[in-house]
Amino acid sequence: MMDAKRPTTQFRAGPVSCAVWENQIDVDGQTRTVLKATVARRYKDKSGAWQSTHSFSLADIPLVVHVLKKAFEAMVQTSAAEDPTNMPPEQEPE
Repeated sequence: MMDAKRPTTQFRAGPVSCAVWENQIDVDGQTRTVLKATVARRYKDKSGAWQSTHSFSLADIPLVVHVLKKAFEAMVQTSAAEDPTNMPPEQEPE
C-alpha cells in the first residue's frame, strides 16, 4: 500500500485552509525541492458529508488571503534556510 503524501504544513482560518507541499523536480540533472500551496474550503453537503471546494464567496476571500500570507511566510523561510540564493528579491536576507 502506498503512503499518501502529506503537506509539510497547513494553515486554517475558519473553513478555509492552505496546505504547503514539497515537490521534487529535475533541473539541469539535479533534483530540487520546490514548494507549492493549495487552498480549499470545507463544507457539509445536503446529506451532511464533508466536501472540499476551490471556489470562494465574498466572505471567504479575507480568509483565503490570510492563509496564503501565512503559507508564503513559511515558504520563504524554508527556501531561505535551504538555499539563500533562491529567494524573491524583496525577501533577501540583509
